[in-house]
Amino acid sequence: MIFRSLRMSLRFILPLALVLGLFAYIVVPLLDNITLRWYVRDLDSRAELLAGTLRPSLSNYLPENDTARIDELFQGATRDERLIAIGFCDNAGKLLYKTTQYPVSIGCWSTPSSGGLNKSLLQLPQGQVHLSETPVMNEASQMGRLILVQDMSFVERRNTDTKRFIFAFLAVLAVLISVMTVFVAHLSWRGWLAAVKDILRGELLSKNTAVVPADAPAETPPPPPEMEPLIGDLRELLQEYHLERRSDSGWTSEWTPEKLRGLLQSDLAGDQVLVVSNREPYIHTKTDDGIKVQRPASGLVTAVEAVMRACSGTWIAHGAGSADRETVDKLDHVPVPPDNPSYTLRRVWLTEEEEQGYYYGFANEGMWPLCHIAHVRPVFRSSDWDQYVKVNRRFADAVIAEAKTDNPVVLVQDYHFALLPRMVREALPKATIITFWHIPWPNSESFGICPWREEILDGLLGSTILGFHTPFHRKNFLETVDRYLETRIEPEASTISYGGEMTQVEDYPISIAWPDEDPNLPDVATCRAEIRTALGVPADHLLGIGVDRLDYTKGIVERFQAVERMLELHPGMVGHFTFVQIAAPSRASLDEYQNFDARVRKMVERINRRFGSGDYVPILLKAEHHGQDALQRYFRASEVCMVTSLHDGMNLVAKEFIAAREDEQGVLVLSQFTGAARELHEALIINPYHIEQGADALYRGLVMPPVEQRERMKSMRARVKHFNVYRWAGRMLLDASRLRQRDKVMTKIDAHSRMKRRKAS
Repeated sequence: MIFRSLRMSLRFILPLALVLGLFAYIVVPLLDNITLRWYVRDLDSRAELLAGTLRPSLSNYLPENDTARIDELFQGATRDERLIAIGFCDNAGKLLYKTTQYPVSIGCWSTPSSGGLNKSLLQLPQGQVHLSETPVMNEASQMGRLILVQDMSFVERRNTDTKRFIFAFLAVLAVLISVMTVFVAHLSWRGWLAAVKDILRGELLSKNTAVVPADAPAETPPPPPEMEPLIGDLRELLQEYHLERRSDSGWTSEWTPEKLRGLLQSDLAGDQVLVVSNREPYIHTKTDDGIKVQRPASGLVTAVEAVMRACSGTWIAHGAGSADRETVDKLDHVPVPPDNPSYTLRRVWLTEEEEQGYYYGFANEGMWPLCHIAHVRPVFRSSDWDQYVKVNRRFADAVIAEAKTDNPVVLVQDYHFALLPRMVREALPKATIITFWHIPWPNSESFGICPWREEILDGLLGSTILGFHTPFHRKNFLETVDRYLETRIEPEASTISYGGEMTQVEDYPISIAWPDEDPNLPDVATCRAEIRTALGVPADHLLGIGVDRLDYTKGIVERFQAVERMLELHPGMVGHFTFVQIAAPSRASLDEYQNFDARVRKMVERINRRFGSGDYVPILLKAEHHGQDALQRYFRASEVCMVTSLHDGMNLVAKEFIAAREDEQGVLVLSQFTGAARELHEALIINPYHIEQGADALYRGLVMPPVEQRERMKSMRARVKHFNVYRWAGRMLLDASRLRQRDKVMTKIDAHSRMKRRKAS
């Protein structure tokens, strides 16, 4: 240990010695020059004083040519040890009087006059001397010049002493600094190693946001202040390493299902993938014509189902279809998709009471309005919470039962399963749990409304990775955890250390799978003609489209108000424009949704009565489920798609509309309160609460020139195609792989440390 500290110290001592030597080389000559100036100024002052003392007597003795008194005057003055000699020269430059020590080589020395006293330095065989001359006056006439010669040898002696002192001081300073460096390095080595290990674990605190538990163990104190620069450098290095890994993994190239499968095989060793969500990707229902398979209207299902087709694995979901039990095997499994199975759907059964409390109660009367700023008050009941805990436990048990190894990759979807990550973590501590929160996360004060806020946060922090759509939602979550739990938060790395475990919190904007060419899907012109024929409108009739669940957060009322205002401002559109609203029924058993359904229908009736005539209606409400093929036809047939959510996580309808427009036509009117608005800047971004703004954007979209439509749509299509759902999933899996690699490194470091301790003992 001492040898290592000494070796590290030499890396500092050698440059220090070089710097001190350079300092001495530059500073000592400079110091000589400065001190010489000081001494010359001192001698100048002495010369002026002596000359002033001698002049009155000389003025009296010179006219009388009193040589004896002049010699006595000069000899008395040279008793000063620094004054070597004195001479007097007449105006003709003849040396008339001098002391015995006066150097003959000087003669009647003279320099150009500068004021009343001329002075200079002269090098003689006996050493350097200081010369000064001053005129001696008799009334108004000059009688001659008085020359004073002063010794400068003391300056050299003093400079030599000063140099010796400086060199001795620098040498002592270098020795002291070297000794202190070795001593400090020896004492700090263990602390530095511990701090570096803490950085790698993500456990170091931030000065401003970290919260240190009162009962934190003594062996993990906050880092000392002198470690902060090192901590910052290591953070930057880790971030650069993270970016390089992305680049090395083809982060900038196109992401496909094949590439996602390759990532699982190469970086995650082909681990089993388990998805957990409330909504199932395929619903079996009984009809008069037999059992029918439906795809639910859900952005979550649209995104995650594409990932599961690429990765296989098992999707665990609530079996809610009327024929779901009849289509599963004895393990409640059913292969999906029905036409070309590529993964397994595992269904979990809930009683009516459990579904009412867990899904309709706590999840959708409590958490949904709490997280969406849509001016609907959340409702929390203890009985609903009990069912929520119970159902989360049941799904966690299903995950554990489906896991074939102790380290599966578990993708937990949305707010229905906030407690499940912790439950799975307790049973499968090596599992990689990736939780994605598909809805917004509110600010910390709003989240405080939830009576079980600490339990929700504790459950989510059982995740390895926790994802949100936007940086704003991620930031809200970090601030919420900081406020309600005792944790260690590293803002730069976006990590939370809690209960001895670390959770990476990131923003992962979700997307869609870019559609392959479908030979069965008619082209845009055919779709336009077929949809208009089905609606009973002329071929040149203008269409707007909205696709949502019938939910108060989607801004459907505000959208209809914008349509009404547009028709008021532009009467020429009446009879030539229809807005088609596809609204899949949702949570119809809840009072808020029943009231909202009634309000929407009443508004449609009022607007249609006001502007409709004969067979023409300005708003056509289709409150029923539509498959993806039908939605694609409406997207391709419409001039404008309106997405006016009052608060949303991402809203994939906007991206689905863009993907459907291979003709690069059509206009997207998009709410600023969606996550998609942060990506699709070429859309017409509006505030849905501003009715006139929505009306103006709708009209602008209907009359926008084709060239401008193409420019906007081409840019948005390129972005959605590049940043597809496989990239969304791949980024999370890459981060999971990086964290797994970090855990392996930390395991090796710990093993190495234990081995060294055993050898030392």
